[in-house]
Amino acid sequence: MTEQLVWSFRENNKSLEESVLLLGNKGAQLVEMTRIGLPVPPAFTISTNACRSYLSNKKKWPADLEKQVKQKIVELEKEINRKLGDTENPLLVSVRSGSFISMPGMMETILNLGLNDATVKGLAQKTNNPRMAWDSYRRLIQMFGDVVLGIDSALFEGLLTKAKQKKGTEFDTELEEGDLKELVLHYKKLVKEKTKKEFPQDIWEQLRLAINAVFDSWNADRAIAYRRIHNLQEGAGTGVTIQAMVFGNKGEHSATGVAFSRNPSTGEKGLYGEFLVNAQGEDVVAGVRTPQPIVELEKFNLELFERLKRIAVLLEKHYKEMQDFEFTIENGKLFLLQTRTGKRTAQAAIKIAIDMVKEKLISKEEAVLQIDANQLNHVLHKQLKPAAKKSAQLLATGLAASPGAAIGKVVFSAQEALHESEKDPSTPLILVRPETSPEDIEGISIAKGILTSTGGLTSHAAVVARGMGKPCVSGCDAIVINEENGSFFVQSNGDSVTVKAGEWLSLDGGMGEVFLGKLDVEAPSLSGDFATLMDWADFFRKLEVRTNADTPKDASVAKNFGAEGIGLCRTEHMFFDKDRLPIMRQMIMADSPEKRKKALEKLLPFQRKDFEGLFEVMNGLPVTIRLLDPPLHEFLPKTKEEMQALASEMNVSIEFVRKINNSLKEFNPMLGFRGCRLGVVFPEITKMQIRAVFEAALNAQRNGIKATPEIEIPLVAFEKEFDIILELVKKIALKLDPKESVDYKIGCMIEVPRSALIADKLAKKSDFFSFGTNDLTQTTLGFSRDDTGKFIAAYKDKKVFDWDPFVSIDEIGVGALMQIAVEKARESNPEIEIGICGEHGGDPRSVEFCHKLGLDNVSCSPYRVPIARLAAAQAAIKEKLA
Repeated sequence: MTEQLVWSFRENNKSLEESVLLLGNKGAQLVEMTRIGLPVPPAFTISTNACRSYLSNKKKWPADLEKQVKQKIVELEKEINRKLGDTENPLLVSVRSGSFISMPGMMETILNLGLNDATVKGLAQKTNNPRMAWDSYRRLIQMFGDVVLGIDSALFEGLLTKAKQKKGTEFDTELEEGDLKELVLHYKKLVKEKTKKEFPQDIWEQLRLAINAVFDSWNADRAIAYRRIHNLQEGAGTGVTIQAMVFGNKGEHSATGVAFSRNPSTGEKGLYGEFLVNAQGEDVVAGVRTPQPIVELEKFNLELFERLKRIAVLLEKHYKEMQDFEFTIENGKLFLLQTRTGKRTAQAAIKIAIDMVKEKLISKEEAVLQIDANQLNHVLHKQLKPAAKKSAQLLATGLAASPGAAIGKVVFSAQEALHESEKDPSTPLILVRPETSPEDIEGISIAKGILTSTGGLTSHAAVVARGMGKPCVSGCDAIVINEENGSFFVQSNGDSVTVKAGEWLSLDGGMGEVFLGKLDVEAPSLSGDFATLMDWADFFRKLEVRTNADTPKDASVAKNFGAEGIGLCRTEHMFFDKDRLPIMRQMIMADSPEKRKKALEKLLPFQRKDFEGLFEVMNGLPVTIRLLDPPLHEFLPKTKEEMQALASEMNVSIEFVRKINNSLKEFNPMLGFRGCRLGVVFPEITKMQIRAVFEAALNAQRNGIKATPEIEIPLVAFEKEFDIILELVKKIALKLDPKESVDYKIGCMIEVPRSALIADKLAKKSDFFSFGTNDLTQTTLGFSRDDTGKFIAAYKDKKVFDWDPFVSIDEIGVGALMQIAVEKARESNPEIEIGICGEHGGDPRSVEFCHKLGLDNVSCSPYRVPIARLAAAQAAIKEKLA
């Protein structure tokens, strides 16, 4: 039986979920809108299966695809009573991409297909609108030339600009029929010059090439980059929707626009968006002209404005989500061309979810599931300090397209951003463009913020920036950009100010403000809707969320974000302080236990004070303290000058310092003399740290603070290693004043495969386990985390794995070891607590895996605590719904 590869809207009876995978999101949503009675132009969609077959079969159409497409064209012609290629009553179609998930602007679209030198005359006569016909033809040649024939769109734009200059007009809408006919001739001449062929006059050839171009756009560089940035699957392919054209460029009673059912920046309920009179859809997105706010549509056509508001409400009720939809008005008649779940800022996402619960559109569980946990990162965007803004030079104000503060050095192209990032990845950048295009996706990803001189709130820059959580000021027409010279100038307070590449700018994306220089920032307030969402998440989740913190400041930040204790305190970080590092180096350089102990006695008060600070912040909550982990050579001087300074301070020769340095060097430090091995060989180091823990706990208790230390032994591979350190802890605990006791726990880090395999033995002696998933990933995969940058991207491109295993847990390999350890440990010690620490603890995919494993807690960096809380709740809800 022949596979059906092409589906009309009315014959598709599949569920929305099935349709999205089969037809792509755009095609599936058009089917849904048709089902609920909305005015959608007739269309059919070529399935994603056909795209995958085409791409895997040397770009050959699957058998029967041509026959099925032609049959659907015949059906479309009958339904709309026009005929493709007819010289008297021509059918025009759009050819549009659409994958399983919306990828705004990343793949291709061709509009007005079906026009040639003959049909354009038929369209002009049939519609009695020659200007619209020739305007549509010039648009087709430009779009087809760019997308299908590979001619730089800027060359067409240059010809259009010349035509406007010749006419003495500013906008393309002011060009008349004769001007457009002449422009078409210039466009066709450009096509002949660049391709050595005439612009295709065969309409079927136009359609076939356009379908191929949309298929091919799945593997365009920008589409691949978008999927990589957003961790989307590579093999899905795109559907191709072929839809009867409706025309927003028929004159002053026609228009096109993009609308949201709620404000995508703030989440406020109400119709939001923009439209252009006498235009086609790409004009709005591309920022060719500055659009009008959607509220102005009320003046343009009150009846249609009210209908559009009702449609927005209907779409939300149907999808239970905020919608982003495109519409066209053709001579006063409304058509919907697309709907999708709207990209929104994190702040808006939270408000929308909370409000929809209040409106009884969705449940609390649905609200929690509605929000991308990773997006909470953007809620934690810092804001420009009001005092700093008052004293700074405000250069210009544009549209508040995406909130947050962005501070960085100016770059004027995506390529420049890539180059600067390669030179110094730590330098923040602000991408300044007239308007961004899909080709700028890599630069947008790198930049901290986006500033454009044209475009509106639904332009490419605005939509993509909101989706990525990047601050953006769009449509800032006060700035005049000179890309060739790498600068822009603006009139500010009566003065002309020039800003060059490399100079600092500060953006306030929430207010649309552009400031010269680097402004101070402050943390946002996380109350109101955010607090409500977190309360709901805490109600549903089962996993406890702790934080990785080494200082009272970090611990305080994390506690304010809802951390329920410290799951990892890396004690080594405390020794890098300038007052402590020299003593640490003396301890390492000591040539006898006595000298080592003497240096350690100097370090003890520092370490004790550190722990006291953590106990004070976490009062009553667990504080997991990992004993010294890194190899000792990390603390030693690297340069000759540093070595000489240390030699003078210790009254030894530089040769002695160099000798100790060389003796501690390791070929593979990650697998070297570190972790519990340090305590086995140099027990005095471990003793000092344990004393500091107990003394700090007692001091805290004397001050009315409840200290709950958990001592964690790192990098255990052998049961005997654990026994040796455990004995040291017990001996020091026995020396405490019997009148004072410390309620402590002792546990083991599972960081190497062997410890996972002997988890039953280790669990008998442990109060808790903590998976050190960074090291467990390194030791399981044989990857050095610091060196994988050389090949991780290639491995993802070649589908060796779908995501970086240092970002999300490798569930098949590392996860299998974790499962073995959990099962063995719980069988041996049912009361043992098990968690993970490291950055995997703040990764939503990893948090969900930990929930499935039945862990007790996860620990992550302070600013990822809210993410982990939400991800843990989502995992619990999904399990309940499964």
